[in-house]
Amino acid sequence: MSKIPLFHNLIASGFGSGYSPIAPGTAGALLATLIWWGYASLFNDYYLTLQCTFLLVCIFTFLGIWSSGVSEKYWGKDPSRVVIDEMVGTWIALLAVPADNYIGYMFAAFILFRFFDILKPLAIKQAEKLPSGYGIMADDILSGIYGGIVILLYRFVCA
Repeated sequence: MSKIPLFHNLIASGFGSGYSPIAPGTAGALLATLIWWGYASLFNDYYLTLQCTFLLVCIFTFLGIWSSGVSEKYWGKDPSRVVIDEMVGTWIALLAVPADNYIGYMFAAFILFRFFDILKPLAIKQAEKLPSGYGIMADDILSGIYGGIVILLYRFVCA
């Protein structure tokens, strides 16, 4: 049996975080959160952070569809070590984080994304039925959107 090409392995596995023996999806989401926190702290500029996050979402959605589709040929249908979808979903939820007091909202984005990703309410479960890399990515994209909506609603009503 042949090995998955290194490029697709790195992308699909979320730079190796998907190889975590415990909760690989959470490991991928945590890595995405730490990456976001790193450049949000470094830039210290809300609009630059927002643009960077949007760029990551766009690039890694495309690469994730491609690489997770390739990974299924080597690792089987929707393999647990594919976590690029969790990373993209986390970054989508993080798009709703405000410029000030972002640490608490950052944790909320992480937790809300994982909540929706694990429970898969509404159309999230249906999105998994899309073929190949599209199905792998779609449910987590929706989970990230739902997490972001909850954060935005909270900010609108309570903050």
